[in-house]
Amino acid sequence: MSSELFDAIHYLEKEKGIDKDVLMEALEAALISAYKKNFKSATNVRVDLDENTGGMHVYAQKTIVEEVLDPQQEISLDEAKQINPNYEEEDVIEVEVTPKDFGRIAAQAAKQVVTQRVREAERGVIFSEYVDREEDVMTGIIQRKDARFTYVNLGKVEARLPVSEQMPTEEYHVHDRLKVFVTKVENTNKGPHIYVSRTHPGLLKRLFEMEVPEIYDGIVEINSVAREAGDRSKISVYAPDPEIDPVGSCVGQRGQRVQAIVNELKGEKIDIVQWSEDPVVFVSNALSPAKVLEVRVDEEEKATTVIVPDHQLSLAIGKRGQNARLAAKLTGWKIDIKSESEALEDGTLDPSQTSDEDTYSEIDEDPFE
Repeated sequence: MSSELFDAIHYLEKEKGIDKDVLMEALEAALISAYKKNFKSATNVRVDLDENTGGMHVYAQKTIVEEVLDPQQEISLDEAKQINPNYEEEDVIEVEVTPKDFGRIAAQAAKQVVTQRVREAERGVIFSEYVDREEDVMTGIIQRKDARFTYVNLGKVEARLPVSEQMPTEEYHVHDRLKVFVTKVENTNKGPHIYVSRTHPGLLKRLFEMEVPEIYDGIVEINSVAREAGDRSKISVYAPDPEIDPVGSCVGQRGQRVQAIVNELKGEKIDIVQWSEDPVVFVSNALSPAKVLEVRVDEEEKATTVIVPDHQLSLAIGKRGQNARLAAKLTGWKIDIKSESEALEDGTLDPSQTSDEDTYSEIDEDPFE
């Protein structure tokens, strides 16, 4: 065993980030396996590697007996006392059994085992590096596609973007650069498997953290996110300091901050609303851009009845119910929307609470559509 081997181990530790002790342990296990295989030994053996000299020694554990019946596992008391007079019967002694040509045999037998352990150690290093990136955003390059996944190169590993986590409004091409949300990191026999998403609400949250310094610094907090990926999302924000405008911070000057996120999500519309612990205020805000006349709350059912001006009904509900659906997800409250006329007819609304038509602009379509 030459010193070049130890030089190689130090190189692997430096270049691959693999702990030297892991490699030494793998090498020792491989040499023990090689000894037992090539010399048909069932004896417990230990391999001692001398890093300074590059030497290798194999020691067999033998039990001291009066009469030797199995030379591979036993040694006579007389022979043992020649090594150390203090040995007694039934003691276990280590005897060097290093064969003269063991270096060549061991090198051949150990190569495959060591390679495997090095590969496993590398996988462990990669897993340790990426497991801490769960629920984080990473940028990668699309490498290839098949019927189940789009594969995204994240640097040291290829992540899997399932079809179910792909935005219906996007097309994915090889060599495209893409921001993805890491949903799960698994350590398998074939190495780390990393799963990513473009539809997860966490992607929207992380993008706001990256784009809005006030959120990153904790001055503005994200309370909840509701998302129908590729189409529309709502996000509620809050600032503990009443002097801070949380919505304005997220929108940015001339809408630059939110527009950067919209561009990353290929045109997905985003409503930013202010969170409130008062469900009346929060639900009203969540139904933006619709104007709300009144919100009635049923605490036990965690349900609300929302009354809106007649001309705001379609805006409040949204196309295919999307605005109301997202508002319910955002707030965690059930939302039943009624028009002003319907509420008057069934007695839900007092005539004195009716809206002044001049108060609301005549908008019957979402301005963001």
